[in-house]
Amino acid sequence: MSVTLQESLEKLIQNPKQFTGNKNFPKKIHIYDETLRDGEQMPGVAFSPDQKVEIAKLLSELGVDVILPAFIASSKSDQEAYKKILKSQQSGGIRKEIEIITLARANKKDIDLAAKITQETGTDLAQVGILILSTTSDLHLKYKLGKILLKYKGKPIQEWLKTPVSWYRKANIDFIVEHIAYAKKLGFGSIEFAAEDASRGRRDYLIQWAKACQQAGGTRLCFSDTCGVFTPDAVDYYFKKLIRELPYLSITAHFHNDFGLAAINTVQALSHGVTHASITACGLGERAGNGSIHQIVMILKELYGIDLPNFRYEKLWELRKLIEQYSGIPIQPHEPIIGNHVFSHESGIHTAGINIHPAIYQFLDEKIVGGKHAFVYGKHSGKAAILHILEKNPILAKKYKNQLNDHLINKTLSEIKNARESKIVEEGHRDFIDSYYDHLNYLGISEAEVLDILLLNLNH
Repeated sequence: MSVTLQESLEKLIQNPKQFTGNKNFPKKIHIYDETLRDGEQMPGVAFSPDQKVEIAKLLSELGVDVILPAFIASSKSDQEAYKKILKSQQSGGIRKEIEIITLARANKKDIDLAAKITQETGTDLAQVGILILSTTSDLHLKYKLGKILLKYKGKPIQEWLKTPVSWYRKANIDFIVEHIAYAKKLGFGSIEFAAEDASRGRRDYLIQWAKACQQAGGTRLCFSDTCGVFTPDAVDYYFKKLIRELPYLSITAHFHNDFGLAAINTVQALSHGVTHASITACGLGERAGNGSIHQIVMILKELYGIDLPNFRYEKLWELRKLIEQYSGIPIQPHEPIIGNHVFSHESGIHTAGINIHPAIYQFLDEKIVGGKHAFVYGKHSGKAAILHILEKNPILAKKYKNQLNDHLINKTLSEIKNARESKIVEEGHRDFIDSYYDHLNYLGISEAEVLDILLLNLNH
């Protein structure tokens, strides 16, 4: 039975917020959602236009500030989704103040297409944004964009490998500046410029590049840790100087999760004054995914004491369930904050403590994020679990009150443990695991299917 604490909880525990003060968080933190674009790049994930609209509506209810729903040039489906999302915003299905942006390569055809599709919905370009993709990594500059930059400057492709990196750096600035100026001339309301693989590029070059982009009309820098190699130490190294050198420029932190550090790296970047946290629902994205909305907003709230105004934390579990349904990717049951089992307890020691007061073994109240608390009964269950069940069934408890004693409860626990052990699958859960991975593989298109499609087109 839960007891009323005689002292305040604040006096009984040392709150983690005591250690997270003296930071330089911006006055407003913008939650920038990329579930529908970068999140969809997770292998096997594909959302229909209508699914994207439904997810965008829930993100709007949740309280996000920016939604990047599409890469217009990638498919007709993305164009349709983008149109539907803009129309939903026009009709009030998505909050008017949300910034809707689209992705374009540094390519005038991409930018023109984004403008055309936007205007077809009757939306003024000044009401939407565009993110123009570039890079500040020497590796990307020479070996991914090198031939494009040579062509742009009228140099022979044969000079690709022997041309020095210094040349590519200068050409890259000219290239991005021209395309930002072009997007500005067309009338886009905001122009974000993305430095892909910035975390492996030179800091001084990034600053030089960003200043040129801002002068050309860019309104926000997107700093990308594309390969997820950042540590909090590296965040400090880059962002202390970035914020100092670019004081009037908004910055987006777009971090991947290859080492499980995307959430804390994002919070660390925000603590230096970064204005926009790029996230995805359930942490969807390439390889190990992106920074996840549930981890970042709850770290800010519970560990740093930063509540996001009008953010509806209680919808985080609802978002998880919708994303699982439409992506086909179930999240791990022990995923922090939104995993199906993170508010479940089986151990006798833990259930006993939870029954006295939830704070003994659980810092986060599950109701805050729309979660459910549960006891799981099995080989680690103790007396507290039996008493908890009887509390939930008061009529039975009253009827058999005189028969309940330690001997009966211990006998019941012994039989519960035996029943659980009888369910142990000696050879492992092979059928379930195989079906799970079969499902994941089914979400993509196999090599054989690709060849069939290719041959069909060749023969016609």
